[in-house]
Amino acid sequence: MDTYTTYDVSDDERELAGLAREFADTVIAPIAYEANRTHTLPLDVVAQMGEMGLFGLPFPEEYGGQGGDYFALGLAIEAIGRVDQSLAITLEAGVSLGAMPIFRFGNEAQKREYLPDLLAGRALAGFGLTEPDAGSDAGATRTTARLEGDEWVINGAKQFITNSGTDITRFVTVTAVTGEQDGRKEISTIIVPNGTPGFTVEPAYDKVGWHASDTHPLGFADARVPAANLLGERGRGFAAFLHILDEGRIAIAALATGAAEGCVDAAVDYAHSRTVFGQPLASKQAMQFKIARMQARVHTARLAWHHAARLRDAGKPFKTEAAIAKLVAGDAAMDNARDATQVFGGNGFMNEYPVARHYRDSKILEVGEGTTEVQLLVIARALGLA
Repeated sequence: MDTYTTYDVSDDERELAGLAREFADTVIAPIAYEANRTHTLPLDVVAQMGEMGLFGLPFPEEYGGQGGDYFALGLAIEAIGRVDQSLAITLEAGVSLGAMPIFRFGNEAQKREYLPDLLAGRALAGFGLTEPDAGSDAGATRTTARLEGDEWVINGAKQFITNSGTDITRFVTVTAVTGEQDGRKEISTIIVPNGTPGFTVEPAYDKVGWHASDTHPLGFADARVPAANLLGERGRGFAAFLHILDEGRIAIAALATGAAEGCVDAAVDYAHSRTVFGQPLASKQAMQFKIARMQARVHTARLAWHHAARLRDAGKPFKTEAAIAKLVAGDAAMDNARDATQVFGGNGFMNEYPVARHYRDSKILEVGEGTTEVQLLVIARALGLA
C-alpha cells in the first residue's frame, strides 16, 4: 500500500518521503540492532542524514537549509521512525531543540555562527529545560544565571538532555533563573558551548529504550559564558521554549506514527511467514482483526500530525492540534508495539526483532516533550474546561 496517496501530500513531498524511507531501509535498518545493543549513536549515519539535507529541511537556504517546512521534516522523521527511533529522535531533537531555538530567537550573529553546521549535520546541540525538580512544571526551575560584568555565571543541573554529549555536540541552550519580574522568576535562555569550564556532561543514562540516542544529565558549577550568549529576550526564555515545544510535539507525533507503522509492517510480514497448525498466521481472523486495528491507528495518527503541521506551516494557531497529534500518535505507537509483540509471540521478546525495540522505545513517546497528561490538559483548556 502506498503510504502517501492522501490528498494533502504533493508529488515533491511524496518523493522526499520515498527517499527518506529508502535511506531508512537500506542504511539505518541494517545497523539498528547493533547500534542499540552497544548503546552507540552512529555518527557516520548522522553525517549521511546531514548530507541528504534532513537537518536543514525546515530552514531557509540563506543559513544552509533546504527551504522546506515542518511538514517535510515530519515526513523524514516518520520514515526513519519506522525502522529506528533512536536516529529519528536524534534528527527530531537536532532540529526542534538544537537548531530551531537559534533560528527562532537568535540574533543574526548567532544564526550565522551556529546554524550552518547544525543544518548540515556537522554539529548537534541540546536544549536544557528539565531538571530533577522541574519538568512539566518548568516554573520550578532552579538553575540560575547571574550577570557579572560581561559574563553569565551559571549554577544548577539539567537532566534527560538529548544530543548533549556526542563528539559533534557544539553547545546546549539552557533555561535559567536570571532574576525576578513582578514577584515571579525571570527565566531566560543562554547558550553554553561544550567545553566551557564548570559545565560538565555527566555519564550517559542507562535507559529503557532509545539506546542509540545520546542522553545525559548536565551540571553547571560557576560556568561562565559571555553576556552575548543570551538567546532571545531576557525573561522570555520559558515562553520561547513553550513555542518550540508546540512545534516539537508535531515532530514527535510524526516519529510515533512511523513507529506505529513499523510495527504494522513487521506484523504483516511475520503473519504471512509464520505457520501455526499447518496454516499461515495471517489466515486467522483474530490476527487479521488485530493487525487491522493497528493500521487504523497509524492512519488516524498520520492524519492528526499532518493537520497540525499544515496549520503550523500556514501560520495558523496549532497548539491544540499539536497536543492532539502527540496524544493520538503516542498512544498508537505504544498500542501497536504491544500488539505487534503479541503477534510475534516469543520472538517479540528478542531484541534482534524490531518490534521488541519498538516496545521498549515507544513508552517515552507518552512522556517526552510533554506527558500524555499535559496534552490532555492543553486540550481541556482549549475546550474551556480548565
